[in-house]
Amino acid sequence: MKKVKIYITLKPGVLDPQGKAVQESLNTLGFAEVQQARVGKYMELELADNGDVEKQVEDMCAKLLANPVIEDYSYTIEEGVTQ
Repeated sequence: MKKVKIYITLKPGVLDPQGKAVQESLNTLGFAEVQQARVGKYMELELADNGDVEKQVEDMCAKLLANPVIEDYSYTIEEGVTQ
């Protein structure tokens, strides 16, 4: 069993209205030092160790989990995860 942690973020230059709302809300709450916020997605998957896990994760991200036009992704794979 392997645990995969996937981080999906908007590409630089892509407008992030949710991030802007977070930044403005933090400023309103007195956190004036926050100049910008970007919001992304994080997910964890547990996969059976069948074949090339890295290729499987790449395929999942390219086909469903991330929009390659506006999003970048990165991931880590943890070995030997037990339940």
